[in-house]
Amino acid sequence: MRYEYIHCLLVPKEGGKMMKFTKMQGLGNDYVYMDAIHQEIENQSSLAQSVSDRHFGVGSDGLILICKSHVADFKMRMFNSDGSEAEMCGNGIRCVGKFVYDKGLTDKTMVMIETLAGVKTLKLNVTNNKVETVRVDMGEPIFSPEKIPVMAIEEPVQNLKVKAMDKQFNFTCVSMGNPHAITVVEDMETFDVERYGKILEVDSVFPNKTNVEFVEILDKEHIKMRVWERGSGETLACGTGACATLVACSLNGLTKRHAYVELLRRNFRN
Repeated sequence: MRYEYIHCLLVPKEGGKMMKFTKMQGLGNDYVYMDAIHQEIENQSSLAQSVSDRHFGVGSDGLILICKSHVADFKMRMFNSDGSEAEMCGNGIRCVGKFVYDKGLTDKTMVMIETLAGVKTLKLNVTNNKVETVRVDMGEPIFSPEKIPVMAIEEPVQNLKVKAMDKQFNFTCVSMGNPHAITVVEDMETFDVERYGKILEVDSVFPNKTNVEFVEILDKEHIKMRVWERGSGETLACGTGACATLVACSLNGLTKRHAYVELLRRNFRN
């Protein structure tokens, strides 16, 4: 989250319109950020697809817009690389906190951000007028199958069996404002996330598709996680996914309530 690249983007599909953007990452989860308060952003879905292309665009996991809000300080709209709009992004919203403060859109160190998953509270750690770190209250996990959503009867949703090609997976499902399906695998390094992730994401048991977390349990206080994000594919990190994963592991007695979640590039404690 401490690396920021500011450019101007020329998008031919917008008739040569020049738009300002900032490229930021949180734990390697990278997005293109645009101020939608002081510039008009049209065709957001197709724009997300264009800028996310890592060969012909800027290259990112998606597009995040900072907009006006009638119920909070700002509103965050988040689009995956396939153009679909998502409810929430944990790493993305932390970068939004840095964006609005460092660019002078607010002088608050406690910022309220409206999302499709509700209003989230950010606490900014500021040094020399720059945001160093951001902490976000992710809210309580949701276990109701109707609200996740997932086609299941039990609550919480545990031991949900879903088959993909030659494997059957046992899922625990949780929502952090967006849907997550968590399953345990033996060897994280060799597991083929892409092969199975793209099939499981769109299984009919998940009405709105799902983010899929593949987890390796090292001990009660340390787990590894890889994520296949709905609409983006495998990403280096997922904040809501890390929270959902720890909730699921604790629920199943695999970890304590506090544990290290090791992602592809970084560690952080939930």
